[in-house]
Amino acid sequence: QLQLVESGGGLVHPGASLRLSCKASGFQIDRRAIAWFRQAPGGEREGVSCISNYYGSTHVVGSVKGRFTISRDNANNTVYLHMDDLTPGDTGVYLCAAAALGCYPGSYFYQPGYELWGQGTQVTVSS
Repeated sequence: QLQLVESGGGLVHPGASLRLSCKASGFQIDRRAIAWFRQAPGGEREGVSCISNYYGSTHVVGSVKGRFTISRDNANNTVYLHMDDLTPGDTGVYLCAAAALGCYPGSYFYQPGYELWGQGTQVTVSS
């Protein structure tokens, strides 16, 4: 069974760090492009960061550039999103998704292209 499971969310103060995990089962994670999306309360789902399959090229949106880093651990079949200097604007449900082909210029976060989604993990940044 193909599955993605996110973990690592929580309630933190502004300025804190979190590391989210996206663990794959049923397939090798480096054979898929993996993206992190987030959805704030009442907002639309937006792409945050992604890593391509095989070579592992990465992309981060401007609003989190310099604060968020995506990485992949093939041995643990997991993609991580390391988030530093969190702000209340980073609050939301964070979901990871997998695509056979994704995370390339012009189509980093084309959501219909991501065919497998996790359930999400809640990140709340509040003082």
